[in-house]
Amino acid sequence: MRIRRAALPALAGAVALTGAVLSTPAEAAGGVVIRHVWFDSPGTDNRSNASLNGEWVEIKNTSSAAISLRGWILKDVANHKYPFANVKIGAGKTMKIRTGQGTDSAGTKFQNRRAYVWNNTSDTAILTKANGSKVDDCKWTTSDPSDKWC
Repeated sequence: MRIRRAALPALAGAVALTGAVLSTPAEAAGGVVIRHVWFDSPGTDNRSNASLNGEWVEIKNTSSAAISLRGWILKDVANHKYPFANVKIGAGKTMKIRTGQGTDSAGTKFQNRRAYVWNNTSDTAILTKANGSKVDDCKWTTSDPSDKWC
């Protein structure tokens, strides 16, 4: 009987530790998630810079600390890649990655492309770390009107 009583606190501690170690996939992946994708830019797809910048991916840092995205990659299923340079995303902040050209800021990055990346019919935005491990993804199909909350 003593052994069982002595084992209960140890078992409770192990359960508490396991609960602390296990987390949601986003937290396990470093706290950065794909939050929203606008894959079908508003208006006519005329490849103008305004139209290209009408498609974007928004990521969010859900952690309480800034996270370096250096070497991370945002890509689609056709393997169009946007590599993050020496960039940090602040705690609780969002960042949009637009397809067209523009001047980068803390909250917006530009892929500087002259063609669309995200397919309107179906596609997947995939965020990976520098080592290739998947951080998050967001999939859509034609049942999604023009954007997808992930």
